[in-house]
Amino acid sequence: MKALHHVIDSPVGPLELVVDDLGVRAIHFTTADRVSDAEPPAHDVLDRLLSQLREYFAGTRQTFDLPLLPERGTPFQRAVWKALQRIPYGETWSYSELAVKVGRPKAVRAVGQANGANPLPIVVPCHRVIGRDGTLTGFGGGVEVKRLLLSIEGCWMEEMGMLGEARGE
Repeated sequence: MKALHHVIDSPVGPLELVVDDLGVRAIHFTTADRVSDAEPPAHDVLDRLLSQLREYFAGTRQTFDLPLLPERGTPFQRAVWKALQRIPYGETWSYSELAVKVGRPKAVRAVGQANGANPLPIVVPCHRVIGRDGTLTGFGGGVEVKRLLLSIEGCWMEEMGMLGEARGE
């Protein structure tokens, strides 16, 4: 089963979407010179992903309903990615909270690495994980993209970090 690659422009820059007949395999942040000019080919999984991403960026979708089949991942990484899907829209968890949720409270660094290896950003919301003090930390698409995704979800930042749900206000 051959994977279909399609590059779209989005509010966070170009995204390469990788799907096959069974599900969404990967979403990659990519460069602008690779955006597909042609209409995407008719494909059920790709059509659903495109539609749901448009709704998310418009602020009308809070959860994704797609078959997710990451191309890679260890059992630990997959457990972290599954936990990421439980972070409610518009809320954030710290890396230490995420470590507790996967039953490995002392594995904060490993959880951070698994979070960073997430092959399905946005759909599996790794952008909702922040530093314990509320600051934004690394993100595959860049911290500015993370800030934009969180602002789409109604989270907001000030000079010293996150406010609202991240600090329990």
